[in-house]
Amino acid sequence: QGEQSATRTAQPQGPDAGKSGSGTQSLSAFRRPGRGPRRANLQVRRVDPWSVLKLSLVLGVALFFIWLVAVGVLYTVLDGMGVWDSINGTYDSLVANDAVDGDVLITAGTVFGAAAIVGAVNIVLISALATVGAFIYNVSAGLSGGLELTLSERE
Repeated sequence: QGEQSATRTAQPQGPDAGKSGSGTQSLSAFRRPGRGPRRANLQVRRVDPWSVLKLSLVLGVALFFIWLVAVGVLYTVLDGMGVWDSINGTYDSLVANDAVDGDVLITAGTVFGAAAIVGAVNIVLISALATVGAFIYNVSAGLSGGLELTLSERE
């Protein structure tokens, strides 16, 4: 029978035939009564590692920016609560470094620098692990036949 589109144009019938409307109905409106939705059984036997690498890089970069925003919000909240001043004051009193005045342990630059390094490492790790996972899936799918999916139309 071939591929069918998700929507068809319907000929208006009945008392509302002259009224304006979109003129489209879903495919399920044309299905004969008593027939269920179409189903397709599929097997995922291979995942392309190059596609997995590209997708994981894009998602890794997106998560990197989310990570930096989360660190920025957390830093701002803790700064508003005076946590950083308390930690820096305790550090100054413990070290008692008289040679350098105003030397602080925690600043916005150190926090965001450390967060950027952790985020960059996460991008590399996420991409590498996802790509290695694709290779492992391909080997195991070759042995076991892959993942079986059943797709069906909505009723």
